[in-house]
Amino acid sequence: MTYEEIIDVVFNGMTLEMTPNEQEKIEAAYTFLKDFARDKVIYGINTGFGPMAQYRIDDHDLLALQYNIIRSHATGAGKPLEPLYVRAAMLARYLTFVSGNSGVHLNTVKAFQTFINKGIYPFVPEHGSVGASGDLVQLAHVALTLIGEGYVFYKGKKRPTADVLQELGVEPLKMYIRDGLSIVNGTAVMSGIGMVNLYYAQKLFDWSLLFSTMMNEIASSYDDCFSQELNGMKHHEGQHYVAAEMRRIAAGSRCFKDRQAELYQQQHHESYFGNEVKVQPYYSLRCVPQILGPVYDELVNARKVLVNEYNSVDDNPVLDVATRNVYHGGNFHGDYVSFEMDKLKIAVTMMTMLSERQLNYLFHDRINGILPPFVNLGHLGLNYGLQAAQFTATSTTAESQTLSNPVCVHSIPNNNDNQDVVSMGTNSALLARRVIDNGYQVAAIQCMALVQAVDCLKIQDKLSPVTRKFYDEVRAIVPAFVDDTPKYEEIEHLQAYLRGN
Repeated sequence: MTYEEIIDVVFNGMTLEMTPNEQEKIEAAYTFLKDFARDKVIYGINTGFGPMAQYRIDDHDLLALQYNIIRSHATGAGKPLEPLYVRAAMLARYLTFVSGNSGVHLNTVKAFQTFINKGIYPFVPEHGSVGASGDLVQLAHVALTLIGEGYVFYKGKKRPTADVLQELGVEPLKMYIRDGLSIVNGTAVMSGIGMVNLYYAQKLFDWSLLFSTMMNEIASSYDDCFSQELNGMKHHEGQHYVAAEMRRIAAGSRCFKDRQAELYQQQHHESYFGNEVKVQPYYSLRCVPQILGPVYDELVNARKVLVNEYNSVDDNPVLDVATRNVYHGGNFHGDYVSFEMDKLKIAVTMMTMLSERQLNYLFHDRINGILPPFVNLGHLGLNYGLQAAQFTATSTTAESQTLSNPVCVHSIPNNNDNQDVVSMGTNSALLARRVIDNGYQVAAIQCMALVQAVDCLKIQDKLSPVTRKFYDEVRAIVPAFVDDTPKYEEIEHLQAYLRGN
C-alpha cells in the first residue's frame, strides 16, 4: 500500500478487499508450511516460545500452544489505545499476512479484514511492549478478541467481544499451526501509532509554515529571508521546500517590505532606525527555512520508513514458498520504527519551540515594538490578554523538550536475556504521540495570538489570501476579545480545528 492508501483505510474508513492473487499466496504458504513442518523442528510451531524454544511440544498440544501464547501474553496495563491507533495497527498486521510469507490460515487474514471493515476495535492497553519480538503484549490483546475473548470497542462503547461478534454474526477465529504466534509477533502496534503520529505531525508542520509566514506579515519583515536566491545557496531539499511554501503562502500580501527598495535604493542617514521595522528580524522569524527545513526532511524520511515497515514481513519465522524453506531471524525487531519515532518527536519539539518563541515575540512589547503586551486589546493592568496562556505554552513546550530524549537507546534485557537488545519502539511511538499532542496545544494558543495581533494592528485587509482565510476561520471560532474570559475551551476548539483542517 502507498502512504495515501494507508491513510484512506485508517482515517477515511476505506474497506479492505483481498485480491484473488493475495488469497492464493496465503493459501499456498499455509499449505506449504503445514506439509513442511510435519517432521521438522520449527520455532513456535512445535517448540515453546522465547527461551522456552528449547522445549519440544507434543503433537497433540500444538493447537493449544497457539492459544496459550495469546492468553499468556495478554498482560497489558494502562489506558486503552484509541480505536484510530488500533485500526492502524491491525492494518499493518493484515499487510504482513497478505504477502504470503507467514503461513497463517486464510481465516486469520479474513478475521483482520472483518474487524477493520466492520469497525471492531480490540481493547489494547498502552503499556507492555519492549519492541522486540515485536509488540507481543499489545498484539496478544488483539488476538484475544479475534478468538472471541476479551473486550472490544464497537460504535464507541467497550463491550465483551463475544457479545459483539454474536450480534454481527461473526465466528470467533480458530487457531491453526502457527496463527497465534504470527498475530502477536510483529511491529504492527508501534507502526500503527507511528503512522497516525506522522499524519498529525505533517498537519502540524503545514500549520507551522502558515503561522511563520503570518508572523512575518505581522512584523512587516523584509521578504528576502525566504527568497529563492538566498535559500538556494544551501543544498537542503527541506529548506528549499519551506522557503517555496512561505513564498506561496505570502503571495498577494501587502505586509512585507522590499529590502532593495527601502534600504538599497534610498539614502539613509539615521543613527538609529527605530524599533518598528528591524533591519534583520529575530531568528524565530528570519530563520524559518533553516529551522523547519530539517523538520520537513525528517517527515519525508519517516514516511518512507513507516510505509516500508507496513509493507514488510515482520514476524518470525518466515517462509518462502519459492525456495521451499523456513527462515528464522529477527524481522520483528522494531529499531527502524523506534529510531524514526525518536527523530520525529525531536522534529515536532523543534516546531513547538519555534511556536513558543514566536508567541514570546508577539507577547513581548519591548521586543516587537508594535503590539501591546500579550496582544491585550483592553486596559493594561486591568485586562491581561493572553498573558496566562503563555504559561501554558511554555510549560507544555518544556515537557516536550524533556520527552524528546531518545528511547531507542534505552534497551533493557529481559525474557531470561533471550531479548538482550530491544527497541522500545512502542514506547518511543507513544511518547512521540504525547509530544505531538503538546504541539497542537501550543499551536492552538498561537492561533489566538496571531489573529489578536492582526486585530491590534488592523491589517486584516493587507494579509495574503491564504493567511486571511485562516484569520477568518479562527475568528469564527474565537471572536476578538477585550474582556478577560477563560480560554481553555477556545484552546480545545482550536486544537480540533487544527487537526481537522
